[in-house]
Amino acid sequence: MKDLRKTKLETDKLAKRIRRQVGEAIADFGLIEEGDRVMVCLSGGKDSYGLLEVLISLKEKSPVRFELVAVNLDQKQPGFPERVLPDYLASRGVPFRIVEQDTYSVVKRVVPEGRTMCSLCSRLRRGVLYRVAGELGATRIALGHHRDDVLATFFLNLFHAGALKAMPAKLRSDDGRHVVIRPLVYVAEDDLAAYAKAKAFPIIPCALCGSQENLQRKVVGRMLKEWERAEPGRISSILRALTDVRPSHLLDRRLFDFANLAPAPAAPAVVRFRDIGEPQFATAFSE
Repeated sequence: MKDLRKTKLETDKLAKRIRRQVGEAIADFGLIEEGDRVMVCLSGGKDSYGLLEVLISLKEKSPVRFELVAVNLDQKQPGFPERVLPDYLASRGVPFRIVEQDTYSVVKRVVPEGRTMCSLCSRLRRGVLYRVAGELGATRIALGHHRDDVLATFFLNLFHAGALKAMPAKLRSDDGRHVVIRPLVYVAEDDLAAYAKAKAFPIIPCALCGSQENLQRKVVGRMLKEWERAEPGRISSILRALTDVRPSHLLDRRLFDFANLAPAPAAPAVVRFRDIGEPQFATAFSE
C-alpha cells in the first residue's frame, strides 16, 4: 500500500510538471488563443498520447476556451491495429477522425532499401494533415515534438546543413493557411516516456522510421543522452541558449549590419559643479 501511494505521488508530480511546462510554452509563444480549434495529430506513440492527455487536462481548467479534435492518419502499415485509437479516443470523450491513406506503400516503393524514409513520409503526412485541418476548420495543428526533438533537429542542422535552425514552437505553413504548434517544446522525452508508462497508453509502434536504428536523428539523440549523463543540466542549458540569441555575436550578416558598425561618437565633455572647488566657483562669479 505504501509503495502504491509513493508511485501515485510520483506520477502526480510528473503530470503536474508536464502540465506546467506545456502551460509555459502556450503562454510564451501564444500557442492557443480564445476560440481556437486545435487539431491534435495522434500517431499512437507516447509523445502524441501525452500531448493529447495534457491538453485535455488544461482545457478543463483553462480560462481560455478552446476545442480539441484528434486526428490519426492510418498509413496502412502492415499489422496496424485499427481499433486501438478509435476505442481509446471514444473512452476519453474526444472528437476524432481517422484518415485512411496508403502512404506506407508509396514510401516503401520510392525510397531505396537502407535509405532514410522519414523525409518523404513526413511530407506525405503533412499534406494529408493540412488538408484535413482545412476540412475540420482547425485553427491550430498540434504536433507532439518535445524538447529532445527540438535539440536533435538543432544539432542535425548544425552538423549536416551548416545552419543554426531547430523546430519552432509555432510555425506558419508555407502556403500561409495553417498554424502548427508544438506545446511539448519544454518537455523532456524521458518524462513523456515515464508518463506514458504510468498512464498505460496503448502504444502503437511505427513500422517505418521506428524500424531504422541508424538514423542520424537517433545518433544525435544518443549523443544528447550521453552528454546529460556525463553533465546533468547540459540539455536544459542548450535549450535556454535557443531562447537567448545574440545576432551581434554570430556571423550572419542578414541579422546584423556588421559592415556599417563603427565606434559611437565621443560624448562631449561635461564639467560638473562638484568637480570645481566651491571657493574657486564663487571667485569666478565675483570678479
